[in-house]
Amino acid sequence: MATGRTHRPATRSRGIPEATVARLPLYLRALTALSERSVPTVSSEELAAAAGVNSAKLRKDFSYLGSYGTRGVGYDVEYLVYQISRELGLTQDWPVVIVGIGNLGAALANYGGFASRGFRVAALIDADPAMAGKPVAGIPVQHSDDLEKIIQDNGVSIGVIATPAGAAQAVCDRLVAAGVTSILNFAPTVLSVPDGVDVRKVDLSIELQILAFHEQRKAGEEAAASDGGVPVAAARSDSADQGPDGDMPAVMPA
Repeated sequence: MATGRTHRPATRSRGIPEATVARLPLYLRALTALSERSVPTVSSEELAAAAGVNSAKLRKDFSYLGSYGTRGVGYDVEYLVYQISRELGLTQDWPVVIVGIGNLGAALANYGGFASRGFRVAALIDADPAMAGKPVAGIPVQHSDDLEKIIQDNGVSIGVIATPAGAAQAVCDRLVAAGVTSILNFAPTVLSVPDGVDVRKVDLSIELQILAFHEQRKAGEEAAASDGGVPVAAARSDSADQGPDGDMPAVMPA
């Protein structure tokens, strides 16, 4: 039996802030692209731009890893790829199960990026008896009645939930009871889990709604500008040093 669930990433014991952990995959993606182009070194400014962060934040993040680069040279790309991969726990093979093989679950199963990033889809699970045995991405779908045995046999510690919202909590409870300690949730619902279980939620509708907000704001600013009014961004900038009553600075100058 595999023992993947007994291994935990080094980030918690090293005291790396969660915000830094969230940015490490961005750095790794940018560094991997540089490595594929055989770029040996990269400056903090270049890497920060590629990752979409500012260079000061990048240097602070890397200081938690013990990497400070070399003045005039920058960071060694291959070493940083290894170092970040190690911190994220990607230098070992992580078996993953996907529960719910509808359109989204099947798309996730067919995603080719798991293997190259340290993850192996160990099993696909669905509650529909008609799906049992059908291959998706070359992997036969197994029935949810066997979920606990599948988790145990494959030493799975990471589960992906791509079920309808109404089934997600029950699936989550079974995964946790079987020993899964990290869950990636694509179902449009909030999951309740005990302490010691990590949940990351991916809600495509929420992301689209946030984009819709920004599109609406941009349209309003463009309309205000075309009417000869003061753009919202400019008005916000002009009032940034005012207090709540609008005529006194919020902080008096020294």
